[in-house]
Amino acid sequence: MPSTRILLLTHAPLAHALRQCALHVFPDCAADVLAIDVQPNENPADTLAAARIALEQDGDRPTLVMTDVFGATPCNVAQKLVDGVSAKLLTGVNLPMLLRTVCYRQETLDALVTRALNGATQGIMQVAITAPQNQRQRRHDPNSRDHQQ
Repeated sequence: MPSTRILLLTHAPLAHALRQCALHVFPDCAADVLAIDVQPNENPADTLAAARIALEQDGDRPTLVMTDVFGATPCNVAQKLVDGVSAKLLTGVNLPMLLRTVCYRQETLDALVTRALNGATQGIMQVAITAPQNQRQRRHDPNSRDHQQ
């Protein structure tokens, strides 16, 4: 089974910046992670055409499309892009989300969506500014999912 392709479709320059971060950590992911930066005042029809061309170049692979802001131009274009093809769309992309998807890109598209959502939320946390020995101990909550997925 081919790996799931990941398309970052965001406001410029976020898509390419996130892709570069992913390549820094996983240099072997270059063929699986595509980036399209939406420039200010770019015609959405042109963005959609460019995204369709990018997806057609690699055949009919399952694709996870990630955008930055729900309701903004990249998301609106992505909604049209994924309609009727083997793709899923997530908004609110962040680096932990992307790294999680790259790490598990061999999984099915549906499983990858779950991994991405977990990566996004588990990557957000408040970090204490004091030394660890001075921090209060966290009580273990058996219902929490502290471990990485």
